[in-house]
Amino acid sequence: MKKAVFLDRDGVLNEVLSDRVKFVNKPEQLYLLEGAAEAVAEINKEGYEVFVVTNQGGVGLGFLKEKELIKIHDRLQELVNEIGGHFKEIAYCPHKPKAGCECRKPNAGMLTDLAKRHDIDLRNSVMVGDHERDIEAGIKAGCKTIFIGAEETKADFQATSLMEATEIIKKILR
Repeated sequence: MKKAVFLDRDGVLNEVLSDRVKFVNKPEQLYLLEGAAEAVAEINKEGYEVFVVTNQGGVGLGFLKEKELIKIHDRLQELVNEIGGHFKEIAYCPHKPKAGCECRKPNAGMLTDLAKRHDIDLRNSVMVGDHERDIEAGIKAGCKTIFIGAEETKADFQATSLMEATEIIKKILR
């Protein structure tokens, strides 16, 4: 079984609720956070598969078409590829926030599904997120967790950015 790194999208890889963009509803509204693409490339170099797991309730609420979301994710992959990184897969929950599905974080459905399909050892993998729901999903899946931000958290580790989290990932997955 393989070790993997699961990343939330908004607030970990790209800007959200910033001066430039409120929500990412079109590919041209996708702005990577400083060092995010480099961090993914660094994790890849260490030999770990990287997955994105993101709640995209805007699809279920009708603010965003699934076709457009796929274009956004293609753009995300493209920007990360330019730096030499790549995602094994980008998984998303398109359901409304209160739909009660298993895939929406804080539930672990996206992580457990990816683990089954890609032979991932969740106990030796890491979930990185900037909301407590990301951390809860990681805990439920049995992963080690890293919180990006300064707020209080249940996460195993805390960092200020994905690049800083990468150093932690390298230490705990060795």
